[in-house]
Amino acid sequence: MTVEPQADADAALQAQVSGSSFYAAMRLMPKPERAAMYAVYRFCRMVDDIADDGTRPRPQRATELDAWRGDLDALYAGKPAGRAEFLKGPVRDFGLRKPDFLTVIDGMAMDVEADIRAPDLATLDLYCERVASAVGRLSTRIFGMDDEPGWELAHDLGRALQLTNILRDIDEDAAIGRLYLPREALAKAGITTADPISTIADPRIDAACRELATRAVDHFVAAERLLHSKPKGRLLAPRLMAAVYHALLRDMLAEGWAAPRHRIRIGKAHLLWIVARCSLFG
Repeated sequence: MTVEPQADADAALQAQVSGSSFYAAMRLMPKPERAAMYAVYRFCRMVDDIADDGTRPRPQRATELDAWRGDLDALYAGKPAGRAEFLKGPVRDFGLRKPDFLTVIDGMAMDVEADIRAPDLATLDLYCERVASAVGRLSTRIFGMDDEPGWELAHDLGRALQLTNILRDIDEDAAIGRLYLPREALAKAGITTADPISTIADPRIDAACRELATRAVDHFVAAERLLHSKPKGRLLAPRLMAAVYHALLRDMLAEGWAAPRHRIRIGKAHLLWIVARCSLFG
């Protein structure tokens, strides 16, 4: 197996995220924390690319995720860690926990096992816990937060960000056979099919999306309340992510989800204003 040189991997990652709210948030962090966050993001991209690679059979992708679990086991045992070697410094310097990395892989495995289509709310919450809140727990260690407020922030902000992504990406997800909107919200709107293409074409999808958006708003409010309580840690980055994604969600609520849809984005000027506001006022 060829491991991508670190410099090349970092350059490719910076090109991938440059201009995004993630990149803006990370640029504001001290260099050691920023490097650790890039490493966590790189790990997430690598396992996510495995899950989303529809050109290869599911068993092959599942085997690759299992190989990642083996590399993480080796890393934490102090042995040569293969693809996970680039995580050695962040794990050592910030006390990142192996169960959180493994939980992220478990979330990717949900997408590999079968295309998720109209999961029940419990399954959707489990998915958010794995692919988002577990990443949040890794991040709050890097931010220097104490465990209890860190876990609380990861729980709420992780779910808020992931639900916002789901609401923003319904067309892209449907194109690859996935539908993350919960069946309870769809049924409440009168939609009984779990077929992604049929669902996103149904005008009643707006009501289902608004139902899910309400949950996302509740998580944003809880996360922002915690951040405003000024817990220990370097918290400008999570404040910025919360502010940007909450603004995205508000724009989506104003626009609605009935077709034809366009992808909601935060313009550069608005992003700079949010950065300035979070920097000055928290």
